[in-house]
Amino acid sequence: FYFARLLRSSINRKGSIKSTMRSEETNNSIMNDAEETSNKSSPVLTAVKLVAAGVFLFSAVSTFSRNATAPLDEPHRRLAQVIVGDSIPTYMGPLMEDLKARKKLMEETPPEEVKYWFEYTGALQKYFYRWSKSRGKADYFEGRDDSGVVSQRFIEEPGGTEEYQEFFSEKDYPKEEASQHARLLENCLSMGSPSRPSMGEGTLWNDWYGKASKDAIDRCRILFTINTVGAGRGSTMLWETSPPPAYAQGAKPWISEQETAATHLERNLQEIDAMCATGQIAARVQILVCEPIPAKWTDWMDSQLINCGGKKSPLTSKTSEKENPYDGGVKVEERPSPIQVVVVASASTADTCHDLKSGFMEKRMQDLILAPPYLGDGNSKNTDPAIKTTHPDLVSSDDHDMYVAMKWSSLVTTRAVYGFLQASADLQAAAASPNAQKMVELEKNADGVTVALSNAPSSPFLVPSFLRVSYVSEENSKVAKWRMHGDFFHPAAWEACKDSFDMTWIPDSLSGSGGVNGICYAHGDASSATRKLEKGEDCGQWWIYMAEEQMPTSPEVYANEVTPSLVRGGSNFIWMLTERQRREIVKQKVCENNKGKNCGQPPQATMPLGDVESFLINYTPNTALGRKHISGRRPGYSREKERELDREKVRERKQLKGQEDIEKALFDYTVYPAALFHKDATVKAARARDAALTKKKDPDAIGPQTVKSSYYDVTITKPREPVSAWCQAAARRGLCTLYSDYFRTSNDHRCQEACGMKKDWTPVQKD
Repeated sequence: FYFARLLRSSINRKGSIKSTMRSEETNNSIMNDAEETSNKSSPVLTAVKLVAAGVFLFSAVSTFSRNATAPLDEPHRRLAQVIVGDSIPTYMGPLMEDLKARKKLMEETPPEEVKYWFEYTGALQKYFYRWSKSRGKADYFEGRDDSGVVSQRFIEEPGGTEEYQEFFSEKDYPKEEASQHARLLENCLSMGSPSRPSMGEGTLWNDWYGKASKDAIDRCRILFTINTVGAGRGSTMLWETSPPPAYAQGAKPWISEQETAATHLERNLQEIDAMCATGQIAARVQILVCEPIPAKWTDWMDSQLINCGGKKSPLTSKTSEKENPYDGGVKVEERPSPIQVVVVASASTADTCHDLKSGFMEKRMQDLILAPPYLGDGNSKNTDPAIKTTHPDLVSSDDHDMYVAMKWSSLVTTRAVYGFLQASADLQAAAASPNAQKMVELEKNADGVTVALSNAPSSPFLVPSFLRVSYVSEENSKVAKWRMHGDFFHPAAWEACKDSFDMTWIPDSLSGSGGVNGICYAHGDASSATRKLEKGEDCGQWWIYMAEEQMPTSPEVYANEVTPSLVRGGSNFIWMLTERQRREIVKQKVCENNKGKNCGQPPQATMPLGDVESFLINYTPNTALGRKHISGRRPGYSREKERELDREKVRERKQLKGQEDIEKALFDYTVYPAALFHKDATVKAARARDAALTKKKDPDAIGPQTVKSSYYDVTITKPREPVSAWCQAAARRGLCTLYSDYFRTSNDHRCQEACGMKKDWTPVQKD
């Protein structure tokens, strides 16, 4: 596997040290002057002068502190974490009510009516598949998507799932829960840029965010870089059409997912605006295009980000549905905008930029975010990764805490950002563990799945990464009914399969409040909280790490070959980095550019098992499934020969004689449902521990012998008890991370397996 050095941040404190010394010199000179004047003047005059001097000193220090832009000397203030223990926080209320309803349902349902387990509860959802002009509405089927994946199709409101929307919109919460509500901001600031923006009165930052918060107005600065190559309406390029009309009257007609990219771009901008509305995120958006685009599109995108500093669309007297308020254009204003359109190609490279197989835009995206010193003329002697050498007019050249690079077809959400930051903090906490060296020694004789992180150069450099999933899309009722069999919708991956990943247990990989703050080991300060363990229990978390590169279909698979993803096994079409991770990657790139030795290997992609659905990103056009992979470029390529042997055996046995369609579906296409991905990962981890803990293996035994998964290792002919199904549903919806204070520090250990925090799973009951 491909590992690189672990993150090692070094904060430059020279600016803040100088400012402190300057303040002390000013203070000493004022006090010396006061002492000299005290010998020549009366006590009253001396007192008046001292008071005046104090006022001037206070004013000077206040002005300096408001306008200072140098790196902060003091770390961000940590909120004291309250150990939940036996108490139940207010945000757990709806989840506890759901458990009661599940128990009641199981108790009141007659046994003869139970065919299979039924943890799929909740309201029915509508799946629209065709627009009827005559009736003025869309046809739909009803079903449930219980995968936990956030999709544009089934979740209409931006902000993630309903739990995430309510959690971040809540303002009146008990003081004891402040650490949980500030988790996103604390994690971001602890791994972001040490340089903070000017926040004093009169600054742009204060004008945008000062009214939203009375106390601290610092926010997590996130740069969203969006690749728009391939965005269009049918065969027409998107920018040659008109934006969706503003203030349109009447019901909004349903638009097919494949008809226009405008609906997907609009939803992503709404999601980014919802992040700014939380009061914890300041977003800037770079739209990457191959050629200049009309101003009406720029103004429309700006109007979608009201909470990020954009301006609402102008009211118009035009009410005709055929007319568009942007057709005449809008006068250019001298106003900062959260949107920046960047033309990344010249006249000579425009055709290459438009080519989806070229990997041109993917490379530009990486260059803009990393901004390594060797870009440009290549003669720069600077090797400091904190200094960006890209053009200062680019928003990406500014200081940011986090970076999100994505294609217009990938759906970004608050949940994805929250999950990425928490997973990054968890990995950083494992590397900072005082037990790291001890763990490395124990790892040599471990079970083969335990990996200890440390600050040593040989330690794995793991970066949380994402995998795209797609729903099956249909434009006719016949196929829609067939795909919707069982009243159940489900997204599936096509770029990975069961052979694409392995499992690992990382000790001490749990972080609490205050940013990177390990709860598996005590710091001894007021902000620390230690996790209560049962006797013999290990503290840590199960992780999925990608053993293969992700393999999309044509044309994106060719783009990946030209421009590989930054993170080994990660996605090239949605990836995130914190500022610390960016600097570490730039160090390696600079070393390679200078032809240095021992530069290390690229970082490795990973996902937390207990929150894996937060890392499954909806491919919004939903046309990926059913596409055939290129021969030799499909998921599971590391076991391609074994797969071909299996296919030959099927042919020899004539098991699929006359059923070529089924044979092609099994061997030429990859449809990997999200629920199966979660199940396979859980079973892989449980089997690894079972093999390590089983001393005397029974060759005739079927299934696990020592430990098992309490949720998956059951017969399907019997219903599961409600608690395990409740925990699994909570994990699928990302609540193990959103409510991490409860699931990590409370005395309620019922959901440890579902949240991926139980190393030895459940003992097998012997007959």
